[in-house]
Parts: sequence; structure tokens; C-alpha cells
Amino acid sequence: MSLTLADARIVTPAGVHEGWLTIEDGRITHVGHGSAPGPGLSVGGKHVVPGFVDIHNHGGAGGSFPAGELDRARDAVALHRRHGTTTTMASLVTETPDNLLRAASALAELCDEGLLAGIHFEGPYISRARCGAHDPELLREPSPQEFAELVKTGRGHVRMVTIAPELPGALDTIRLAVSEGVIAAVGHSDAGYDQAIAGIEAGASVATHLYNAMPPLGHRAPGPIAALLDDERVTIELINDGVHVHPAMLRLAYEVAGPGRTALITDAMSATGLGDGDYVLGSMAVRVDGGVARLVEGGSIAGSTLTMDVAFRRSVREVGMSLPDAVQVASLTPARVLGLADRIGSIAVGKAADLVVMSDALEVTGVMKDGVWVTEPG
Repeated sequence: MSLTLADARIVTPAGVHEGWLTIEDGRITHVGHGSAPGPGLSVGGKHVVPGFVDIHNHGGAGGSFPAGELDRARDAVALHRRHGTTTTMASLVTETPDNLLRAASALAELCDEGLLAGIHFEGPYISRARCGAHDPELLREPSPQEFAELVKTGRGHVRMVTIAPELPGALDTIRLAVSEGVIAAVGHSDAGYDQAIAGIEAGASVATHLYNAMPPLGHRAPGPIAALLDDERVTIELINDGVHVHPAMLRLAYEVAGPGRTALITDAMSATGLGDGDYVLGSMAVRVDGGVARLVEGGSIAGSTLTMDVAFRRSVREVGMSLPDAVQVASLTPARVLGLADRIGSIAVGKAADLVVMSDALEVTGVMKDGVWVTEPG
């Protein structure tokens, strides 16, 4: 089957142009300027952007990825797809060794189906002082042996692990992860500047939700934020929900790292799409009030109820990104982190037809995954 989308404002990292594109067998075969050469489906001058790529997502629609009920995980993916996220990596919070092994095995099935792009272990190798919504009783020192077993159980689908580099065994575990083709990320860390640099030198290449769950910037004790922002080898994750990070600090990070090293994430949890109420993140009780998720005990922020279309829109309106840069940080840069930029992340001939149609107000009006409409343009 062949489909032409016409009368579109196509957004790429290089710019925005009025034009058209053709899709065959789930892939983009032509991208043109001006009027389409033949009949096609008009999108009425709306923006067409590449599908969003979320590399840090715990769930939604009432489902959490480690819950063991795969149908609930599918519901979570479906919710985020309706909001434009066509590629999702499942993030797991800290759990017991047995529960993490079970979660890895279950989620590997969804990866085999092509529903998920991989598995991210956000814990348990993180700092007790910066554990956020992770159960502090389940935290443990990084173990190359335990992590090797998790990688084996994940059957090639473990794509990322977050580690506090100051912990005993951290650097060896980072090296093991990188040797296994797993992305090592620095996060939930109380590291000093030099300790963060050591983690980067060992192979860490991502900053898990920069600013959050780490010491703040200081002019005498710059901490991990300065190390991660300053190093060209590191891609920084940012949660742009208006709660986790002030827009001024988002602008600062974006201006330092640029769109090529900045990846928007949701850090979404099960309440996403459902509204206020009581929920669970891992083993921790969470209350959502006014769309903000916090632990019932202690009040720490517990993930978000963010979707990527909102993060995209806020990046343009609140941070001041251009549309091409917003496309890069929401799609292409995270695709590069996953090693998938040759297949997804931008509108280009040969890539998957993962597309989002957006109004002038940057509201989602249609979503396509692999050439098939998830929601048809309205």
C-alpha cells in the first residue's frame, strides 16, 4: 500500500517546509516540497513531525511496566502512542533481585513483539541520599554479577542502567554494562564532580533526568551536574513538565548541551492519563494531586504524569526552542541514544513512517506508527 500525506508543514532538524511525503510498506519513500505530484491525504497545513522517542517511562493508563500484567503494560504504551510517543523504553524502579529478574523476563516479551524499544533499570544501584521515589530498603551496591544476570534474563533487550558512580563497585558495573552494549547513565547520585567524571571515563554516556535526584550546582562544589553538562560524551535527559525543573534551568542546560545532546523524557508513572488519586510506584505509595505525583510518606516527587506532546509543546513555548530543535530533542537525539537513528527519529527517506500530525497550537491530531494510523488526523 502507498499513502501520500499532502499539504503538510514537515518539520525536520534542518528546518520546516511546506510539502508532502509518501509512505510504502511502513517506510517513508519520498519527501517533497510544495504541492504533491498526485492525489493524497491532505493534513490541511498542519505540522508533521517524527514520532517521539521516550527513553525513560515507567507506565501510564493505570499500568506500570514491572507490574507483571503485560496487558496493563500494553495499555501504557497505547496511551503514550496516542500522545505521539511511537518508541518507548520501559523503565524499572528499584526492586528485589528476584522481582527485577521477573520483570526483565516479562518485558523482554514485549520487546520481542516490537512494543517496547528496550528495558531500563533505574535502580537499584543508586544513592540512598538521592533515592527519590525508590524504596531505600531495597537499594544495594552495584554488582557486576547481578547485573550480568539481569542482562542475560533480558535476552538482549536491556538497553540502559542508571548508576550512582560514587558507590563501591559502580565503575566496574559501568564498564560491564558498556561491554554488554548497555547504556550506562549517571543518576540518583550524591557524587562530587570528580566522581561523576570517573563514571563518564568508565563509559557512562547519559545523565538520568539532569538536576533531579543529584546535588545542585555550586560554584565551589560543582557536583555531577557540571560534569555531565560539560562533557560532550554525555546526553542529558530533561523532564519538562513545569514541576521537576524551572524553565530557566531547562534553558541553561539546553543552551550548554544543545539539541544534539539533549533528550526530553517523561518519567511517566501509572497515573498518567488518569487524573488525581492514589497509586503505587514499585513498592511505594504515591498520591497525585493537581497532576503532580509525590510519595505519600516524605513528599518526594514520584515520577510524572507527563506525556511527550506536552513536553514538546512546553519546550517551544516555555524554553524557547525552535520547532526543528524541539523535534531533535524529542525524537532524533533519544533515537541516537538507543542506536536507532538510522530507522527512526526524523522524517527522511528510508526511515520508519512514525509520524505525528500537530495543529498550529502543537496539539496532536493524528499519530502513525510504521505506516499505520494509531489515531487518524481529525
